[in-house]
Amino acid sequence: MKLVLGIDIGSTAVKGVLYGGEALEWGLAPTGWSPRDAGEAMIAELLRRRGLDKSDLGALISTGYGRRALTAATKQVTEITCHARGAHELCPQARTVLDIGGQDSKVIRLDERGGVVDFAMNDKCAAGTGRFFQVLSHALDYDVEAFGAVPADGPSEPLSSMCTVFAESEVIGNLARGVPRENIVRGLLKSIASRSAGMLARVGMKPPLFFSGGLSRSPSLRAFLEKELDCPVQVHEKSQFAGALGAALIGWGAIV
Repeated sequence: MKLVLGIDIGSTAVKGVLYGGEALEWGLAPTGWSPRDAGEAMIAELLRRRGLDKSDLGALISTGYGRRALTAATKQVTEITCHARGAHELCPQARTVLDIGGQDSKVIRLDERGGVVDFAMNDKCAAGTGRFFQVLSHALDYDVEAFGAVPADGPSEPLSSMCTVFAESEVIGNLARGVPRENIVRGLLKSIASRSAGMLARVGMKPPLFFSGGLSRSPSLRAFLEKELDCPVQVHEKSQFAGALGAALIGWGAIV
């Protein structure tokens, strides 16, 4: 039986899933300056782990912002379709998906079979995305991972702008005034939760809500989302791989 590979080439990270009736290998690496090279390197790495080559693949599905750069792909599928399919696999009861990636964020409403009912995307600016976190963590001299460890309970410093450039200036100004870093971080997380709630309202959010993308690893952001939305937010240890898993499942469905 042939295997399939799903490759999600994001602006910040490339994710890969080798699939053969079940997920056999998972891979995560920085995208770097060349989406094509990053995608090819991920393919080679996942196949190497199993002692395979491309001839062992029945399908190679690419998705993400860099999906068209991967010329080796047998099919290119949109992020919305792949994230919906992957989210449904990871959290079958989910009716809405919130995905916050490196440069964009998206919300998807699902039916009971994981089909897309409606969706909305913010791909025009980096506000509230992974890139937003990277810039502001640098301004705060804070490791990005440390954002997730900041307790949600406690005072927060309001953020007046979600524009990455203006927010960075505001953060620097707050630090100069002596505002504690944790208060600033809580203000940032609260602003992202509020912005996400607005996007979710556009598609008529229905619980349960599944949170995917790299920022789903932040317990603090999840807590702020739950406060803002007044409902539980579901995550999975493989939430960041929803797009790649969805691509792999679509490929698998095409060959079996």
